[in-house]
Amino acid sequence: MKKTFPKLFITLFFAIAMKGALAQQVSVQAQSAETPKANSLAPMPTSNGKLTLDPNSAESKAEIAKQLANPLANMISMPTQWEFSRGMGKNQAGSDQTLLLQPVAPFSLSGGDIFLVRPIIASTRLVNVDGNSGYGVSGVTIESFYAPNTGSSWIWGVGPYASSPSGNSGLYGTQQTGAGVTAVVLNRDGGFTYGLLGFQSWNVGGNPSFGTQNNLFGQPFLVYTNREAWSFGANMQANYNYDARRTTNPLNLTVGKLEVFDGVPVSFSAGPIYYLSNTPGGPSGWGARATLTMVFLK
Repeated sequence: MKKTFPKLFITLFFAIAMKGALAQQVSVQAQSAETPKANSLAPMPTSNGKLTLDPNSAESKAEIAKQLANPLANMISMPTQWEFSRGMGKNQAGSDQTLLLQPVAPFSLSGGDIFLVRPIIASTRLVNVDGNSGYGVSGVTIESFYAPNTGSSWIWGVGPYASSPSGNSGLYGTQQTGAGVTAVVLNRDGGFTYGLLGFQSWNVGGNPSFGTQNNLFGQPFLVYTNREAWSFGANMQANYNYDARRTTNPLNLTVGKLEVFDGVPVSFSAGPIYYLSNTPGGPSGWGARATLTMVFLK
């Protein structure tokens, strides 16, 4: 009964959120049939072109919110993500809070292609994890994507991946250095953005005592954005470690809203996390996540 209830709750939560989103989409479509085209949303770009939108208009706010659901958007942004996890340690009595800084820097190439770099700096605060408490930087990861101009709603990107432990003691993450390849493929269909992001990482050196970098990661995602710049999303972040032969797989549900402050678009989102599976000593059960993203239009 304990295992069935969380899964049932997750299913109901997602169904209610998506039902409301779909109902609103039907209402918008009915409105569009009765009003001039000028009142409809700006079309989703079918290339990697730069955004030249007025952030103070409702249509532009919705377009920017949709672009934030696209990992390959040609848009400079600065996401800051806070995450709380519990059930950690051998006795599952510990918890941690993680802060991720994830700046996104795209570079325009010829023919509408782009090269996108996303460094990720992770810091962690542990509370009573196997008797250990403290704060430290757990690592620095660099993801990069070359994304060709496909000329359609389907786009993809691929590039090198690297992760460094940044000299941490092992309490806040692995002490190994990893290198590999990362890739993403996605489609943009009206207000929906959906796809799969993943990476393959191999250990290239370091102490394996606190975990290894031999990982296969996959993140299927689905986001719906409406005319009022509200976003409803769901994703899973399955990470399989070849050495432990175990998978950590949190399910994340989010609700977000984009607003403009002094000409700067800012997105707020939050939602629950539930770990469908975990590695020994890793987080389990329920958690929470919140993200603040600042957008800098070119």
